[in-house]
Formats: sequence, structure tokens, C-alpha cells
Amino acid sequence: MSKEIKIFQNNLLNWQTKSGRHDLPWQQQPTLYRVWISEIMLQQTQVATVIPYYQKFIQQFPTLADLAKTDIDEVLHLWSGLGYYARARNLHKTALIIATEYQGNFPTEFDQVLNLAGIGRSTAGAILSLADNQVHAILDGNVRRVYARYFMVDGWFGHQQTQKKLWQIAEQFLAKDKPAQFNQALMDLGSQVCTTANINCQKCPLNQGCKAFKQNKQADYPEKKAKKAKPRKETTLLIILNSQNQILLEKRPPMGIWGGLWSLPEINQKQNITAWFEQHYPFCKAQFLAKLDSRPHTFTHFHLEIKPQIWLINEAKQDQVKEDQTIWYDFNQPIKKGLAKPVSQILSEIKRWNKNDSKSSRVCAIEKTS
Repeated sequence: MSKEIKIFQNNLLNWQTKSGRHDLPWQQQPTLYRVWISEIMLQQTQVATVIPYYQKFIQQFPTLADLAKTDIDEVLHLWSGLGYYARARNLHKTALIIATEYQGNFPTEFDQVLNLAGIGRSTAGAILSLADNQVHAILDGNVRRVYARYFMVDGWFGHQQTQKKLWQIAEQFLAKDKPAQFNQALMDLGSQVCTTANINCQKCPLNQGCKAFKQNKQADYPEKKAKKAKPRKETTLLIILNSQNQILLEKRPPMGIWGGLWSLPEINQKQNITAWFEQHYPFCKAQFLAKLDSRPHTFTHFHLEIKPQIWLINEAKQDQVKEDQTIWYDFNQPIKKGLAKPVSQILSEIKRWNKNDSKSSRVCAIEKTS
């Protein structure tokens, strides 16, 4: 081992002992299951946001067996608001696989973990090192930032050559005698000191060897992907009310935007709403009430402008609605199902407006707000 690597490891580990994070929920009783849940939640999401979701999730599903035997709707319900819902679907899918193929025991072989849904090389390394102290390097966003600045690694991480170089560094500098603490130290340093903005180099234990710090080029690393303007799309969400103050929700397809979540019926801008009602709900008579203010919602690859409309339907043959794909949302008995964040926000607005059970009062209140 070179002198540089030894100094790097010692300085980082000493800093973590004194200044690192030791009280995160998943650090307490760090089983493979608990660390796995935390690592999936932490993908593209900050620790402060994850903590309350993690605590509720573990309370509801304290073991992998509990997660495997539950319904995906319950998982998505607890995930509502955290975003990137494919993570939740992959969690449930993986729990089922482990329950059947591994007798309910989370695998401990790296290749087995890597083959599970939603788990990549860095996540697999994090799970096995943090929970089982196995010798595996990690390279999440925080760690990439530390290494890219320390060595002034050129190129965007998405480029194969840049990624390969960073992984070589990660493998070479890993403290093999203390992999769990070392990996935690890297993540702590990236989230607390070597941050994207407001970098605190004066408190960094690695500043003496950091090339970017010496040349005052910290802000230039890691290189960012060239930005492209995100396309803009529009959609209409229908708030379909009945006289019992219930709102119609539809289950979205398992893949795609808000996959597997419950949402307000959606139509695109080229469709005729009246024709849409005749096609999808020919059993009822629909009456337009009002339009709500449009609202933006940003996804990874595009901006979506949501334009909600409120419609009232009669009571005729509502029982013909397919129960497995549609439900009537009752404000007095909220369902425990996953809701898309914009849908949840719209429902909260309608709930505030609909304080009176009278249909005429309800319609009046909506129209005054529109």
C-alpha cells in the first residue's frame, strides 16, 4: 500500500470517528434487510427526506417476510411522495424473489445481490459492506464527487471511461480492514463537507492531498452532463365527483409515469372529453363543473403541465366500475394506496373546499375557487 493511500484512509477514518454520522436510523441494528431498504430509498434522494419514510416503512414492514407478503398497493402507499416509484416496485419484487428463491434470507454473495431488481454495483457494495462488513467499494453520487475532486478526474460520470477510472480509484483506496466505516466515511464526507454547493474545504480531512483544492477548482468537479432543455408536455386530469362527495381514481399501468399508483383519470390534449366519457363510462351522465388552475410537475426527462377539470356524474350504474382498476375515493375513509404526488395535492385541495356534504354547496364552493 502506498503512503498516499494510507494517509487518505487514516485521515478519512479519523474524521468519521469524530465528525461522521452515527445515529441514522438504518445504522441502528444494521441488518442486510434494513440497509437494503435505506440504500434503495437514498437513491437520488437526500437523507433528511428519506428518514421519515424509512421509519414508517420499517415500522410497517419490520422484516423481509412482512414486505414479501404484503400487497404492492400498501408498499406504494407508504412510498407516496418519495418519488421514483420504480424503486418501490423493485423492492416488492425483490422481496418476493428472496422469499421464494432464498428461503426468505437476504443473499450475502455479491453477484446474487447484484442480480436483484433495482440494485446496481454501488448499491450492492453498500449493502454488503455496511451491513456485513464485506470488502466492496462503492461509488454513489457523494463518493464520486469526493474522488473526482481529489484526483481532478475529467469527464462526466456517464461516460464509460470516466466511470471506469473512478471505479479503479474506489477499489484501490478502499480500506479493506474497515470497509463499513470507510464507505460510511466517504458518504458522510460527500454529504456534509465535499458538497455540491457551499463546499467546506477548510474542514475536509483530505484537503492537503486534494488536487482540486490546491488549484481552487473544486466547483469544476465532477464534470456535469451537458444540459438539454427538457421538453414540455400537457395533460388533463379529471376530478370526477359523485353526489356522495367521492372522487373516481384509476390504477395506472405498472410501468411508465406513476406506474402502479392510483391517479385521477388522465386524457391528453388531443382527446375530446365528452367522447372520452362516452367511451370509458357510458353508464353515467357527466356534467362539467369547473377548471382548476394548471400546475407544473417535473420529471427526470420532461416538464408536465397538469390541467385539472372537475366533472359531476349521476349515480346510474356506478357499480359497473371495474373494482380492480378503479375505486371511489372517500374523504371520510381515505384509502391506503399509493397516490401520485400531484393527485394527492389535488385531493387535499378538494377536501378543503368540500366541507359541506350538500351537493349544491359543494359545487358552489368549487366554482368560487375556480
